[in-house]
Amino acid sequence: MFEALTRLFGKTEPPADPHDPKLAVAALLVHLAAVDGSIREPEREAIRGVLMDHYGLDAAAVDRLLREAARRDAEAVDFYKFTKDLTRLELEDRIEIVRMMWTVVFADRKNHELEDNMVWRIAELIGVSARDRTALRNQIRGHISSQ
Repeated sequence: MFEALTRLFGKTEPPADPHDPKLAVAALLVHLAAVDGSIREPEREAIRGVLMDHYGLDAAAVDRLLREAARRDAEAVDFYKFTKDLTRLELEDRIEIVRMMWTVVFADRKNHELEDNMVWRIAELIGVSARDRTALRNQIRGHISSQ
């Protein structure tokens, strides 16, 4: 009861479920955007957009999710913390995660080798084939370059 009152009057957010796929995906996307040394505005916008679209979240919910994701990413020592629960998702959902990752990679119209490596490692960890990963990469890259 004290926690409920604290939340009501202190306006603190309840702790996020550490097994929530949205949190794991958001943390991976935050890490991916920063893996080349900086997060650019197009990458930030891409992360917000894919999370809003895929999970049907509003801007405030995405902001809360991204704050928690950044905190969790900063505490993580490896990707396993985020990928272990994602392997239980349907293949279509795991493929969509890789699609979201490529969308973030190409948001700034650049593709750093560290980004490629991270998408490859995550795809392997969550059981998305090299064929699907490469097809998604080519699809997203082609879509971005045609804009």
